Amino acid sequence: MSPTLFDNDSRLDWRKIGYYARSTFAVLLSLAVLIGGGWFVYSKVNDAYLAWRTEDDYMGEGKDPVQVVIPSGASVTQIGDILVEAGVVKSTRTFRNVAQQSGDSDKLQAGRFNLRTELPAETAFDMLLDPANQERLWVTFPEGTTAAEQADIIADKTGLAAADVTAAAADTSIYALPEYAQGKLEGFLFPAKYAVGEPPKASDILATQVKQFGRVAEDMGLEGRAAEMQVEPLDVVTIASIIASEVSEPEDQPKVAAVIYNRLAAEMPLQMDSTVHYAVGRFDTVTTTAEERAVDSPYNTYKYPGLPPGPISNPGRTALEAALMPADSDALFFVTVDLDTGETRFAATIEEHNANVALFQQWCQANAGRC
Repeated sequence: MSPTLFDNDSRLDWRKIGYYARSTFAVLLSLAVLIGGGWFVYSKVNDAYLAWRTEDDYMGEGKDPVQVVIPSGASVTQIGDILVEAGVVKSTRTFRNVAQQSGDSDKLQAGRFNLRTELPAETAFDMLLDPANQERLWVTFPEGTTAAEQADIIADKTGLAAADVTAAAADTSIYALPEYAQGKLEGFLFPAKYAVGEPPKASDILATQVKQFGRVAEDMGLEGRAAEMQVEPLDVVTIASIIASEVSEPEDQPKVAAVIYNRLAAEMPLQMDSTVHYAVGRFDTVTTTAEERAVDSPYNTYKYPGLPPGPISNPGRTALEAALMPADSDALFFVTVDLDTGETRFAATIEEHNANVALFQQWCQANAGRC
């Protein structure tokens, strides 16, 4: 029978109270030893787990932002090596294991990714699969830019050396040029905004532009429509290149096309400053000097009649459409009278044209250094 706190006469028994106190203390002491020992063991086990866990992997949410470029065709192991070198993950083996066990390793893509240093392999893998972390490299080529100008754009936007871009353009046999291009890229590097694969490669960019020209030309029916007009396809692209170099407003382009066709029909020299710019390799002004207009080049349409021997820039769709569908106009002249607004005036007589030129000269006087 367990002792009670009260005896038969209901008075406190201090000996029994002492017994309970000693028993309670012993239980508490035993519990403290048990808990303390358990915490000690837990601490040791946890430390061992952390040591094992962090031997080949990081823990936490990562540290500093970092951009990593995954090249096209890289294997999971190669991607792991790249991440280790960038300080993103600790072990290629751990990253490879995570990727393979996920069943989604085939979803890894090439490109530039925003990650963080010292990430767990699983987190790094998940971030590579998230499109929100991919940063695309874009290169935009305006309509009417020459191949040389586009080479500078590529070098500026991608970090490639201009010499590498020039070298990539040297062997045109590797590009899907139409036969009528006569092995030349000028005119067939379609101007548009392109997403560039990384690391960037100049020949890949040029190849994409040439393919895009082919798609657009096929969609427009360029060759068939040129045949209906009794115009060579190369002449269509050449005319479009002049249009794109002279005016940027789509509504003016068919009118410029009409001027070109009208002058050709009248056996008048085209006298386009844009062709002279191409001949002398200077594009910083819209006007030309008397010396430049006298240069001996087949691209100088002041000196030589007819079209130049090939395109002088790379036209976009609107310029190509204009060359295939010129406006119904008897204009023989045009001049852009305001370089800010792009306002262009057309004339059928030299008197009208001279009046328009006077407006252009007034604008140039009011905007020194712009013409």
